[in-house]
Amino acid sequence: MAPILPPDLDAPWHTTPTTLLQLRTSKMRTMLNLAIETGIYKQPCATPIFCSLTGLQDDEHDLTFHGGPEKAVHQYYPGHYSVWRKEFPENNGSFEVGGFGENLVASGNMNERNVCIGDVIRIGDEKTGVILQVCLPRQPCFKLNHRFGIKGFAPNTWKKSRTGWYYRVLKEGWIKVGDLFELVERMYPKWTIERIQEYLHRDKGNLEKLEELITIPEFGDECKRHFKRLADKARDKENGGKREPEVWNRFKLVEKKAETERISSFVFQSMDGDGEGEELYPGLFARLKLPSGLIRPYSIISGSTNHFTLGIALEDPSRGGSSFLHNTAKEGDIIEVGKITESVPIPEGASNHIFIAGGIGITAFLGHLAIYDKINFNYTLHYAVKSADDVPFKEALESMGGKAVVYDKSKGQRMDIEKIMKNKTWNSYIYACGPTRMIDSISRSAAALAIPPSDIHYEAFHAEKGGDSFTASVKGSKNGKMDIGTEETLLEVLRRAGWDVDSSCETGNCGTCKVKVCEGKVEHRGSGLSEVEKGEGNVMLSCVSRGMGHLVIDF
Repeated sequence: MAPILPPDLDAPWHTTPTTLLQLRTSKMRTMLNLAIETGIYKQPCATPIFCSLTGLQDDEHDLTFHGGPEKAVHQYYPGHYSVWRKEFPENNGSFEVGGFGENLVASGNMNERNVCIGDVIRIGDEKTGVILQVCLPRQPCFKLNHRFGIKGFAPNTWKKSRTGWYYRVLKEGWIKVGDLFELVERMYPKWTIERIQEYLHRDKGNLEKLEELITIPEFGDECKRHFKRLADKARDKENGGKREPEVWNRFKLVEKKAETERISSFVFQSMDGDGEGEELYPGLFARLKLPSGLIRPYSIISGSTNHFTLGIALEDPSRGGSSFLHNTAKEGDIIEVGKITESVPIPEGASNHIFIAGGIGITAFLGHLAIYDKINFNYTLHYAVKSADDVPFKEALESMGGKAVVYDKSKGQRMDIEKIMKNKTWNSYIYACGPTRMIDSISRSAAALAIPPSDIHYEAFHAEKGGDSFTASVKGSKNGKMDIGTEETLLEVLRRAGWDVDSSCETGNCGTCKVKVCEGKVEHRGSGLSEVEKGEGNVMLSCVSRGMGHLVIDF
């Protein structure tokens, strides 16, 4: 018998008859070991189904990421499953047709290499059939990781060009098993789903191709936004990667409210921007320039680029920032606001999210918690306070229901950090922000339980900045050595010497203040660098890390 050759995935699919082998729908179901629901567990349907502009009748979705007019119907090439089984033999029982939550399973070789953006396809006859248009490559989320029980699996789908694709519905109609697929129109023959993934994920700096893709109107909004962001970054890089100087805009303090005896909320409204501005992602810092000239970063709880809320604790002792805002600033005052920068990440590949916070540490995560409720992420907040009177933003916590666990020290309630981390759900990501003792306990528990650093984000509000004095010079500069005293940071001394160094949190969390180390040894501090970066010793965080002797730096 002659060997059976694998199908030619590059060959046109529409030159031979292609029929619908399976039509799959589902009701929402709870995911294993999680509290969230999903529509990924789709089952075959033997009867004809009506397809409206929003998809197949009675097919349910988590509308956060799936469903809707631009993700009405999903198709996946069934031949991929045998390849996945070979690549992940320990999980091959999960890789069966329907595993990706697809609606359509077709015969032949219809796949990412021969399906193009904008393709118009009829399924069924001209009178009662449906007409679809390819509008998006699938962008995998954490649910594929959880579905197959493989941590970090989702990125493999675009790396290997096995994502599947979404249709919008141009003409409503009926679909049934056995219907023929017909390619009605092909507008962009060179832009296959596979080639699009190349510029979405691999060659993300190719400005020429990105600008071409932006002009294709048939893309769904999700792709259009992504290509625009990539093009903006590529344009900046082509301009030499020069960082724009920080611009300070005027904001009015429109509301100041005591949340607890020590913590207050501050609402700022732009005096220079029009409208509400763009909605802000969670995990951001705003840099405030106070009348004294002090510059301080504070966590944004919610809002937009023109209107946002900060949560700020009165420090004891205060370095000047919190004392001014609590004791001197009043509603109606004008304060300058500079860059808004990211600190706390959104790990989209995690199945579950565990927040551990104490005191003012809750403000670093409130934005995440609000968004995670909206996008149906599985999470739990563990929050330690001295008493009920020390709980700020009570309405936000109450809205979380049982997902927020508050530990009241005055009632003898104690947060068992090691137990929380030991009992975490598979593929969990941990966020930590609180006093030094809490952070140290989380770090020790992580080491004891062999939880990798990549699964935890530490957010510090207080940085250990003091230490032995050292000297530094900037590569190529004729200004000579700079002395960094025992209570000074390299960032402070660089700025005093006239160097424009970017920064955000200034507590070692975000990595914005990173500078290159050309010569010398570094005492690394903070969590803004990976362990690999620290080991290589080529960069340092200028806001907290210190030199050991003399450093030659560049940025």
